[in-house]
Amino acid sequence: MNHSFLKKLDRTRTLLGFPLIVTSGYRCPDHNDSVSSTGRNGPHTTGRAVDLAVFGYQAYALLRHVGGTPDFGGIGLKQHGAHDSRFIHLDDLEPSDGRFRPTVWTYLRQ
Repeated sequence: MNHSFLKKLDRTRTLLGFPLIVTSGYRCPDHNDSVSSTGRNGPHTTGRAVDLAVFGYQAYALLRHVGGTPDFGGIGLKQHGAHDSRFIHLDDLEPSDGRFRPTVWTYLRQ
């Protein structure tokens, strides 16, 4: 994991006052290719992305915080289904491939 990214994540955890449970952090390119539509070069392969197990009020508090800070430019939301399958993705990647940052997206139901 990228040290400066982890410092941002830890600062966020401290300010929010509750644990941030990481369900996915760094992924090797082979694993990322098998679990993500981003293939071998997705955000998780950079060490600058996490998926956090969070829902309800804590999800709201997290989104409110990260929406007001430049620390995280990529925010992905999966807030449907069983609580243990919900997560919020955060990354601090720079714009690339003509994509704009900051940006927010949702994951489709499966």
